[in-house]
Formats: sequence, structure tokens, C-alpha cells
Amino acid sequence: MKRFFKPIEKDGSAKKPTLSTNQEDSEKKEASESEETNNNGNTMKKEPLKFITWNANSLLLRVKNNWPGFSKFVSDIDPDVIVIQEVRMPAAGSKGAPKNPGEIKDDTNSSREEKKILMRALSSSPFGNYHVWWSLADSKYAGTALLVKKCFQPVKVSFALDQTASKHEPDGRVILAEFKTFRLLNTYAPNNGWKEEEKSFQRRRKWDKRMLEVVVQLSDKPLIWCGDLNVSHEEIDVSHPEFFSAAKVNGYVPPNKEDCGQPGFTLSERKRFGAILKECVIPLKSIYLCAFKKQLRC
Repeated sequence: MKRFFKPIEKDGSAKKPTLSTNQEDSEKKEASESEETNNNGNTMKKEPLKFITWNANSLLLRVKNNWPGFSKFVSDIDPDVIVIQEVRMPAAGSKGAPKNPGEIKDDTNSSREEKKILMRALSSSPFGNYHVWWSLADSKYAGTALLVKKCFQPVKVSFALDQTASKHEPDGRVILAEFKTFRLLNTYAPNNGWKEEEKSFQRRRKWDKRMLEVVVQLSDKPLIWCGDLNVSHEEIDVSHPEFFSAAKVNGYVPPNKEDCGQPGFTLSERKRFGAILKECVIPLKSIYLCAFKKQLRC
């Protein structure tokens, strides 16, 4: 399987890689394995082939304010899978009780009304054609969702990087769906933060280390990695590299100079992300990344 990701050249263009005959034959074989022909001679997809990834920054607000536009977009694109980050709907469970990250909170009048609004939108066209999985935080924070067309059935859906069946990542940051011929990983990476003493640096380092381990462990199948990865890897990925590299809050300078700058564009984050690409994308040649860089704009 050829590598999807190719860094953009400095002039803003990217040359399309030339495929060898063997590569072309391999891709034709993979395409045929993902399709079958019905009795009428029409080609039917056996596995999802078209994907959308979206940081909604509160799915409920998008339903209230932007749903007609998004519905039209989905109808026009007709994706097989939709992955969403920053759902920002609280997990089910009353105050002080254990939460169920796989269900939306509905034990109060306000939460029931919000869930009703959201589920009504997801049951309308075209979203009624999709099965929905949730991984939610305890409050209106973070959270992810996975929508898969009902004609496609994942072999397994898990919600933790270690693929423990009953476990969800803190804040609902992961949904991993396994299909027959590939895996789909939806992640909402934690923000690096500005200050070492707030422990956000350590949290992000631990996350990046785990992500590197996970994508290597999942190398037995092609991996489609979607989501908000909260990083801009190269200078070309931001509008003003020097500005973001020197950015600081209230004059604070981290002890390690590689942690200086705008979260998502610090040298340490960029190096760690580069290590993931080096270890996983290039040697394995079986990882596809969708909207994988966080674009920083001044």
C-alpha cells in the first residue's frame, strides 16, 4: 500500500509520486478486495473507502448553528465514515456516580433536552444511515465520536490505546475501529500547554510516546489515523513560523528551550511527531493520515 502522506514542497506544490508497475498492481488488487459485484453487475463496496474528520468544537453548538451546512456537505461527499473530535457532550451518570463514556448524559432536564436535540439531528438525513459510537469526558470537554454507515460493520471498536475492550481513555480521546482489511484510529491529542509546572508538558510527552508505540504495534494492518493531532510539524504548516516559535505567555520561558513557543509548534513536539512519521509512515508504508496537522494562524 503506498504512503498517502507526502510533505509539501517549499514552493507550496507537491509532486505526485510515480508508482512502479508493482505498486500499481498492488493498489489495483487492494481496490478489488474492497469491492464486490452484485447480481446486477454493479460494483459494491465491502469496506469503507471514504472518510471525513472534523473537530466540531462542541457538536451541540454545531447542531444548533451550522447543521444545515454540514448536512449538505455530508450529503454531497457521501462519506462511509465520519470521525469527530471535541464532541463536548458529558458522559452518562449522575453526580458522584461512575460515568459511562459510551453514552450521553440524560439524568437531568437540561441534559435530556440537549441529548434530544443532538440525537434528533443524528437521526435525520443523511446521518440516519450511520451507526454512532461515543467516547466522552465526564463534563462538556473533549470527547470523540465515530459514525460508520450501517452497511459496514467493524470487526471491533475499542476506546483505549491499549485496546482494552471495556476501557475508555481519559476525556474520551480515542476511538479505534478495526475492519477486515484496515484499522481506523480517531484521536484528539491533548494540548501541550505553556508551562512545565502545570504538568501539561509531561502529559503530552506521555501521549506522544504511547502513540508511537501504538502505531508500531498496529502495523499488521494498514492504519488510517484521523483526528486533531494538535501539532504543526513543519514551518510551512504555519503562517508565521518565527512568531509562533517565539510566542510566550506573561513572559514565561520554559527551562528546556525546546519547549518554548506556541503549543503545537514547539521544537520538542515537532521532533516527537517527526519520530512517529519516521518510524511508522516511511518504513511501514501502511499508515494514512487524514487532516493530521493542526494549522496555526496568526
